[in-house]
Amino acid sequence: MTYGYIRVSTDRQTVENQRYEITQFAKRESLHIHRWIEETISGTKEPSKRKLGRLLDGLRPGDLLICAELSRLGRSLFMILEVLNRCMKKNVRVWTIKDNYRLGDDITSKVLAFAFGLSAEIERNLISQRTKESLARRRAEGARLGRPKGRPNATVKLSGQEARIRALLRKGLSKRRIAKRLRVDRGTLEKFLRERLAPLSEG
Repeated sequence: MTYGYIRVSTDRQTVENQRYEITQFAKRESLHIHRWIEETISGTKEPSKRKLGRLLDGLRPGDLLICAELSRLGRSLFMILEVLNRCMKKNVRVWTIKDNYRLGDDITSKVLAFAFGLSAEIERNLISQRTKESLARRRAEGARLGRPKGRPNATVKLSGQEARIRALLRKGLSKRRIAKRLRVDRGTLEKFLRERLAPLSEG
């Protein structure tokens, strides 16, 4: 199967130019495009969140994927390498028109596949290292890292309803009924009682 993949970033761009390029290229190479995949989405989106991801999942050994240029596959080198390496592992050929790439099952492609995998691993390591260095610098500057501690969940949900809860307790309503009326679970109510209304909740 031969697939033509087209991606544009905005509605103002048109897919027709890319379709024309791929169609003319297929004619010159005596190829037939069995299926077109078109999408309007930013190349910064992960392939899994694009039609491209579903296409990659469905590709079979020997299939051919044609696109106008490598940048249609992604906006970063890391993302492009990931896509190409994934195709290599499935023995799928990837041809681009403007870049004139021919990635297939020959020895050159196998060398490239190794390079793609190595480059992707290096990029991941570099990202991890930059993250660690950034966190270390922020710690040295006295920044508090991690998710900020918010108010307890019970306080957030029931804050401001102290008077109403006191009134319901004085009426003798059970905690289960009070929680149901306030649309919280019983555990949340009991936590609130311990933290904010402990004297009234005894007994």
